[in-house]
Amino acid sequence: MITIERGPQQLALRAGSTTVALDKVAGKATLQRKLLFWARKPVERPLSSVKQVKVNADVDPASKAEMYTTMLLLGEGDRWVLSARDRQDATKALETIQEFLGLAG
Repeated sequence: MITIERGPQQLALRAGSTTVALDKVAGKATLQRKLLFWARKPVERPLSSVKQVKVNADVDPASKAEMYTTMLLLGEGDRWVLSARDRQDATKALETIQEFLGLAG
């Protein structure tokens, strides 16, 4: 499940051990991840580098379960991914990010 915390100038999305923070005041997008108990070094990009947001659907070959993610596509070719509970969860995150950044749907 993607947890969304929104203020007028900041947006934070959390999915498991991954957090994406968008900050209009600082002009930064930050990706933070943990691996087991260790926090990995945060990755920062200019907020303007977020070019597109997509919902991806995939099927696990073993269990045939549907898996959904919200993906931020950055101008440098980077992709930041947040795992979602279901399509509705992923779509809500997509719409929130697009609205916050003023991106076309």
